[in-house]
Amino acid sequence: MKRLLTTLTLMLFSYAAAWDFSAAVGSTGEGQTTLRIGATDAWQSEWFVSDSGRLTGYWDVGLTFWDKGNFDKTRYSISASPVLVYEFTGNSTYKPFIEAGIGLALFSGTKVGDQDMGSALHFEDRIGAGVRINQRHILGFRAMHYSNAGFKKPNQGIESYHLYYRYQF
Repeated sequence: MKRLLTTLTLMLFSYAAAWDFSAAVGSTGEGQTTLRIGATDAWQSEWFVSDSGRLTGYWDVGLTFWDKGNFDKTRYSISASPVLVYEFTGNSTYKPFIEAGIGLALFSGTKVGDQDMGSALHFEDRIGAGVRINQRHILGFRAMHYSNAGFKKPNQGIESYHLYYRYQF
Protein backbone atom coordinates (compact mmCIF):
# COMPACT_ATOMS: atom_id res chain seq x y z
CA MET A 1 0.00 0.00 0.00
CA LYS A 2 2.82 2.41 0.90
CA ARG A 3 4.56 1.73 -2.43
CA LEU A 4 1.32 2.30 -4.37
CA LEU A 5 0.72 5.55 -2.48
CA THR A 6 4.25 6.76 -3.23
CA THR A 7 3.98 5.85 -6.92
CA LEU A 8 0.61 7.56 -7.34
CA THR A 9 1.87 10.68 -5.55
CA LEU A 10 4.95 10.92 -7.78
CA MET A 11 2.82 10.42 -10.90
CA LEU A 12 0.34 13.10 -9.86
CA PHE A 13 2.97 15.68 -8.98
CA SER A 14 5.09 15.00 -12.08
CA TYR A 15 1.98 15.48 -14.23
CA ALA A 16 1.20 18.64 -12.29
CA ALA A 17 4.59 20.27 -12.96
CA ALA A 18 2.92 23.24 -14.69
CA TRP A 19 0.19 23.62 -12.09
CA ASP A 20 -0.09 26.08 -9.20
CA PHE A 21 1.05 24.94 -5.77
CA SER A 22 -0.50 25.22 -2.34
CA ALA A 23 0.41 24.49 1.26
CA ALA A 24 -1.91 24.09 4.24
CA VAL A 25 -1.67 23.58 7.97
CA GLY A 26 -4.57 22.49 10.09
CA SER A 27 -6.13 20.17 12.60
CA THR A 28 -8.59 17.30 12.70
CA GLY A 29 -11.81 17.55 14.67
CA GLU A 30 -10.05 15.50 17.36
CA GLY A 31 -7.02 17.83 17.55
CA GLN A 32 -4.33 16.03 15.53
CA THR A 33 -2.18 18.12 13.19
CA THR A 34 -2.64 17.91 9.41
CA LEU A 35 -0.21 19.23 6.81
CA ARG A 36 -1.09 19.30 3.12
CA ILE A 37 0.70 20.16 -0.10
CA GLY A 38 -1.27 20.40 -3.30
CA ALA A 39 -1.24 21.26 -6.96
CA THR A 40 -4.10 22.94 -8.79
CA ASP A 41 -5.00 23.52 -12.42
CA ALA A 42 -7.51 26.33 -13.00
CA TRP A 43 -10.31 25.76 -15.49
CA GLN A 44 -10.40 28.08 -18.45
CA SER A 45 -14.21 28.27 -18.38
CA GLU A 46 -16.43 30.58 -16.38
CA TRP A 47 -20.19 30.67 -15.94
CA PHE A 48 -22.85 32.99 -14.54
CA VAL A 49 -20.68 36.07 -15.06
CA SER A 50 -22.43 39.11 -13.59
CA ASP A 51 -21.76 42.36 -11.77
CA SER A 52 -21.54 40.39 -8.52
CA GLY A 53 -19.03 37.74 -9.64
CA ARG A 54 -18.42 34.58 -11.65
CA LEU A 55 -18.41 30.80 -11.25
CA THR A 56 -15.26 28.92 -12.23
CA GLY A 57 -13.19 26.11 -10.77
CA TYR A 58 -10.02 24.08 -10.68
CA TRP A 59 -8.66 20.54 -10.40
CA ASP A 60 -6.88 19.83 -7.13
CA VAL A 61 -4.52 17.00 -6.18
CA GLY A 62 -2.98 16.81 -2.74
CA LEU A 63 -0.80 14.87 -0.34
CA THR A 64 -1.86 15.16 3.31
CA PHE A 65 0.07 14.18 6.45
CA TRP A 66 -2.17 13.06 9.34
CA ASP A 67 -0.58 13.16 12.81
CA LYS A 68 -0.94 10.06 14.97
CA GLY A 69 -3.78 9.89 17.43
CA ASN A 70 -5.09 7.11 19.70
CA PHE A 71 -4.01 4.47 17.18
CA ASP A 72 -0.41 5.78 17.33
CA LYS A 73 -0.02 5.64 13.53
CA THR A 74 1.04 8.52 11.30
CA ARG A 75 -0.93 8.38 8.04
CA TYR A 76 -0.79 9.95 4.60
CA SER A 77 -3.45 10.40 1.96
CA ILE A 78 -3.49 11.43 -1.67
CA SER A 79 -6.58 13.02 -3.11
CA ALA A 80 -8.01 14.41 -6.33
CA SER A 81 -11.03 16.64 -6.64
CA PRO A 82 -12.80 19.05 -8.97
CA VAL A 83 -13.56 22.26 -7.07
CA LEU A 84 -16.18 24.89 -7.96
CA VAL A 85 -15.32 28.49 -7.03
CA TYR A 86 -17.60 31.50 -6.93
CA GLU A 87 -15.38 34.56 -7.03
CA PHE A 88 -17.11 37.79 -6.01
CA THR A 89 -16.40 41.00 -7.84
CA GLY A 90 -13.90 42.96 -5.82
CA ASN A 91 -11.40 45.70 -6.42
CA SER A 92 -8.28 45.04 -8.47
CA THR A 93 -6.31 43.96 -5.39
CA TYR A 94 -8.73 41.76 -3.36
CA LYS A 95 -11.35 39.32 -4.65
CA PRO A 96 -13.19 37.18 -2.06
CA PHE A 97 -14.48 33.73 -3.01
CA ILE A 98 -16.27 30.63 -1.75
CA GLU A 99 -15.52 27.09 -2.92
CA ALA A 100 -16.91 23.56 -2.73
CA GLY A 101 -15.95 20.17 -4.15
CA ILE A 102 -16.27 16.42 -3.90
CA GLY A 103 -13.43 14.08 -4.84
CA LEU A 104 -11.66 10.86 -3.84
CA ALA A 105 -8.87 10.19 -1.35
CA LEU A 106 -6.70 7.13 -0.76
CA PHE A 107 -5.28 6.75 2.77
CA SER A 108 -2.19 4.76 3.79
CA GLY A 109 -4.28 2.87 6.38
CA THR A 110 -7.77 2.52 7.79
CA LYS A 111 -7.09 3.98 11.24
CA VAL A 112 -6.45 7.72 11.00
CA GLY A 113 -5.98 9.95 14.05
CA ASP A 114 -8.58 8.76 16.55
CA GLN A 115 -10.92 7.35 13.89
CA ASP A 116 -11.43 3.85 12.53
CA MET A 117 -12.28 4.68 8.94
CA GLY A 118 -13.16 1.12 7.86
CA SER A 119 -11.42 1.41 4.47
CA ALA A 120 -8.56 3.22 2.78
CA LEU A 121 -10.63 4.74 -0.08
CA HIS A 122 -12.86 7.69 0.83
CA PHE A 123 -14.87 10.55 -0.57
CA GLU A 124 -13.39 13.99 0.10
CA ASP A 125 -15.99 16.73 0.62
CA ARG A 126 -14.81 20.30 0.99
CA ILE A 127 -16.15 23.77 1.57
CA GLY A 128 -14.11 26.91 2.00
CA ALA A 129 -13.72 30.65 1.64
CA GLY A 130 -10.87 33.00 1.01
CA VAL A 131 -9.47 35.94 -0.87
CA ARG A 132 -7.38 36.30 -4.04
CA ILE A 133 -4.75 39.04 -3.62
CA ASN A 134 -3.15 40.73 -6.65
CA GLN A 135 -4.30 37.89 -8.94
CA ARG A 136 -1.46 35.57 -7.81
CA HIS A 137 -1.78 34.97 -4.06
CA ILE A 138 -4.69 33.08 -2.53
CA LEU A 139 -5.35 32.79 1.20
CA GLY A 140 -8.21 30.69 2.49
CA PHE A 141 -9.82 28.51 5.11
CA ARG A 142 -11.19 25.08 4.21
CA ALA A 143 -13.11 22.33 5.98
CA MET A 144 -12.69 18.84 4.49
CA HIS A 145 -14.59 15.70 5.47
CA TYR A 146 -13.49 12.17 4.57
CA SER A 147 -15.89 9.22 4.64
CA ASN A 148 -16.48 5.99 2.72
CA ALA A 149 -20.23 6.78 2.58
CA GLY A 150 -21.06 3.62 4.53
CA PHE A 151 -19.69 1.20 1.91
CA LYS A 152 -17.57 -0.43 4.62
CA LYS A 153 -18.03 -0.52 8.40
CA PRO A 154 -17.02 1.13 10.60
CA ASN A 155 -17.35 4.47 8.88
CA GLN A 156 -16.34 6.99 11.53
CA GLY A 157 -15.04 9.57 9.05
CA ILE A 158 -12.61 12.37 9.83
CA GLU A 159 -12.42 16.12 9.23
CA SER A 160 -9.53 18.46 8.60
CA TYR A 161 -9.85 22.21 9.10
CA HIS A 162 -6.99 24.19 7.69
CA LEU A 163 -5.61 27.48 6.52
CA TYR A 164 -4.00 27.41 3.12
CA TYR A 165 -1.91 29.52 0.79
CA ARG A 166 -1.81 29.02 -2.98
CA TYR A 167 0.40 30.76 -5.51
CA GLN A 168 -0.81 31.05 -9.10
CA PHE A 169 1.87 31.14 -11.77
